Amino acid sequence: MKTFLIAFSFLILVSCGKGGEHANHDKPDEAVTGNPNQALYDQVMDIHDEVMPKMEDIYKLKQTLEEKIANTPGMVEDKKKELQQMIASLDSTNNAMMDWMHHFSPLPDSVDQEKAREYLETEMESIKKVRDLTNETIQKINEKLK
Repeated sequence: MKTFLIAFSFLILVSCGKGGEHANHDKPDEAVTGNPNQALYDQVMDIHDEVMPKMEDIYKLKQTLEEKIANTPGMVEDKKKELQQMIASLDSTNNAMMDWMHHFSPLPDSVDQEKAREYLETEMESIKKVRDLTNETIQKINEKLK
């Protein structure tokens, strides 16, 4: 639990600390900046910004499940395993976001623009997978908790 809290705190700090890098989405177009990949970068960051607040939902769901297990000592073993599997699913989703953020490193403007575009397209697919996984996980667990 402490490890998850530390990782979650780090996640929040990282997301807050990097806000200035992409917070201004009204950037000049490529004719002004000379970077034809700026729009693609902004799209990748928009998806990241959409998913990032959902990490708090992941944390709260995990906390709810852990409390349910802790506060029900006579819980049927099958139910306990089901809740533990949900927790593992939440951890996996959180790790997917952390891994994506850890590995995301846009190439500098000096790099060949074609390579930069290819990299950003790959990252776009990766962050979309993280978004989809996050949304599906939250939805499935909320349905099971009802």
